[in-house]
Amino acid sequence: MKNRAIVAGHICIDITPVFPDNAQKFCSVSEILKPGKLITTNAPDIHTGGTVANTGLAMKILGADVKLLGKIGDDGFGKLVENVLRKFHAEDDLIISQNSVTSYSVVIAIPGIDRIFLHCPGANDEFMCSDISDDVLDDAVLFHFGYPPLMRSMFVDDGSELVKIFRRVREREIATSLDLAAVDLGSESGRANWGKILADVLPYVDFFVPSFEELCLMLRREKYDEIVARANGRDITEILDFESDIKPLAEICLELGAKCVLIKCGSPGIYLRTSGSMNRIGKRLEINHASWNNFSRFERSYKISQVLSGTGAGDTSIAAFLTSILEGFDPSESLQNAAAAGALCCTAYDAISGLKNLREIRAMIDAGWEKNL
Repeated sequence: MKNRAIVAGHICIDITPVFPDNAQKFCSVSEILKPGKLITTNAPDIHTGGTVANTGLAMKILGADVKLLGKIGDDGFGKLVENVLRKFHAEDDLIISQNSVTSYSVVIAIPGIDRIFLHCPGANDEFMCSDISDDVLDDAVLFHFGYPPLMRSMFVDDGSELVKIFRRVREREIATSLDLAAVDLGSESGRANWGKILADVLPYVDFFVPSFEELCLMLRREKYDEIVARANGRDITEILDFESDIKPLAEICLELGAKCVLIKCGSPGIYLRTSGSMNRIGKRLEINHASWNNFSRFERSYKISQVLSGTGAGDTSIAAFLTSILEGFDPSESLQNAAAAGALCCTAYDAISGLKNLREIRAMIDAGWEKNL
């Protein structure tokens, strides 16, 4: 049997109105989404979203043996989620809540403009450590959890439930991985003490895989505000400096206890920094510790002909990174695979339609796939 992984956490339905080609002539959201204006769109793109669907199904497509563990409602959107996962034989471990609705997001993905999300957390807010059965953990070597900022039970009480999950999994000697999500500063999640939450949970996290923006907001708020001001309305990832912005953030995460940090930096690329104690990760996962110790590299993104949507690109990058680890790739190859999967994701409106298996991705890389400068 292959090394088995678990992907748990947030799951939802993503509804993306597809804008016609002439929407590209607009340069700002305000020019398109005006009050009282009728916008004619093409047929909507409706797919599952969230870590469980995006990263979990991507890992399946890439070739991993993975169980998907998410919480949905007993409703129409929940049936949609089940039907999608059933196509991949991945619906067996879904948890059905009788007390809440299935989470959904409306994704406003206007060509050439960063995405806007309208989100209902639904049953994700109820997810608890007790939803993870011992049977599910029995044969797992890697446990990935994603989007705690969008799951109320994970950030209330200073994240005690999130810490409980990761402590329990690590006690089983299973390697752990954690992804974050964007925080709405005006919400309850935005008022949570994320500095304390991360300080408490990262000692139990082997692979920490956040985006730069969400991580900087949580750990270096003054720096984040300075970068936003410097960007002056542009995507902040376009103006990041590696030495002063990205690298110090990774070092903070290692100091807090993470063994390996993968920071997604948007279209420019992705940064991997590991500690010198990779031999301390969950013992069920076998890696070449020497090759993974004290690794540092920024990987530029790969060129694609057209960007349709960045929805799920970070999740698929994580999927390729974790699958590469399960398959025994070294850190350099794993990082390349992560950057490549993220690029392929952007060729479709959803997270997985543009994805290929890991062997095909390696063939594209080895054939000299050109990178952005």
